Amino acid sequence: MNVNLKFNLILLYLLSFLSVNNLYAQEAVKARLSPLEIATVKYESTYIKVTYGRPHKKGRKIFGDLVPYGEVWRTGANEATEITTTKDVIINKKRLRAGTYTLFTIPEKDKWKVIFNSDLGQWGSYNYNPDKNVLEIDAKVSETDVVYEPFTIEFQLQDDKVNFLMIWDKTMASFTINFLD
Repeated sequence: MNVNLKFNLILLYLLSFLSVNNLYAQEAVKARLSPLEIATVKYESTYIKVTYGRPHKKGRKIFGDLVPYGEVWRTGANEATEITTTKDVIINKKRLRAGTYTLFTIPEKDKWKVIFNSDLGQWGSYNYNPDKNVLEIDAKVSETDVVYEPFTIEFQLQDDKVNFLMIWDKTMASFTINFLD
């Protein structure tokens, strides 16, 4: 076989290999359909951070359909939502110790159960274990004036407490966290 032909074949194989690898690399950097979001609040020496997947409405009926009533929800998309607090806080007159927890919810039309669970690193709520619940509280539900396309978690700081808001479509569930500092 001619030396130039061998060289050309090797070059062709090498370029083909690099092209295929480049295609796979491009797939790896695609944006997530439900990107990760972080909500934070700081009051004196207490810092709270929530990490959650942020799904979008996309014309779907959300609560009572995509997110069924009466079932444990990961409170977002993809990985289960996690909340970290650097100091103890009081939520609905109950103490939550400093630490990181998985935040599950059970939505209903008139209230949501909010669950702080010690089993971290969950994908969805498929392996939810109620024996690992550290704290359960009820959140108030109200209707918003506008439609929230992406699921949103927000903090509204007021003096020595913060309102924790979970908003999607026209539904808002909320509870208050009191700081001890």
